[in-house]
Amino acid sequence: METDFLGMPGVDVWLFAGLSLASFLTTFLGMVTGAAGGLLLLMVLATVFPPVVLVPLHTVVQLGSNIGRVILMHEYVLWPILIPFIIGSIIGGIAGAQIFVVLPPRLLQGIIATFALFALWVPQIGSFGPERGRFAMVGFLSTFIGVFVSATGTLVAPFINSASPDRRNYVATFSTLMAITHTAKMGAFMLAGVAIGVYAPLMAAMIASMVAATWLGRRVLDRVPEKLFRGVLKVVLTLLALRLLWVAADLSSLF
Repeated sequence: METDFLGMPGVDVWLFAGLSLASFLTTFLGMVTGAAGGLLLLMVLATVFPPVVLVPLHTVVQLGSNIGRVILMHEYVLWPILIPFIIGSIIGGIAGAQIFVVLPPRLLQGIIATFALFALWVPQIGSFGPERGRFAMVGFLSTFIGVFVSATGTLVAPFINSASPDRRNYVATFSTLMAITHTAKMGAFMLAGVAIGVYAPLMAAMIASMVAATWLGRRVLDRVPEKLFRGVLKVVLTLLALRLLWVAADLSSLF
């Protein structure tokens, strides 16, 4: 069996097809529920690739997916919060690339999970302070922490949920902010000299699958009742946050 399909180390044709399908399914789920897609894909990729490949590869394909969503749903983006988020993301990316972080990943995961649970279940936290300052802080944290643990949508989502009057505003704005985060992370990886160009065929196929899933999910989203969407979103985000807490506790040998 060919194990270096299209010159990619450790990737055969079946893995190539399987990861393309996983990209489609996780993206479709993320479109319809508003969450979970990026983290689920990260978990799938983690069974195949080491962290040095996993995090930058996940960053690139998620960037492609989120750009596709923004193009399809740009009219629903909450544009006023972008500038402060971009400023925070740039600072977070530079800090993540330059500073040697002594905090272990389990602690970072615990922080994300705890912060997300508070933002979900204590409404005042999800909408504290001036909106621009709030999203500048969220931009910094999501990019800085994302350099090391990759999937930080669980941190960003509750704040977008609080600011979004409609489910389409939520999906479009979440995709835009995550695209900004992934772009800043890519810059950080470039500064650190990380190169994953050999996996370009796989990344292109996964992004194409994600764009197709976004197109289909966009049509399903229009038919999902607002109350149902909000309820599912809250449950999914809560479960993801609890899972992160469990992983952090397990890595800390608390159980």
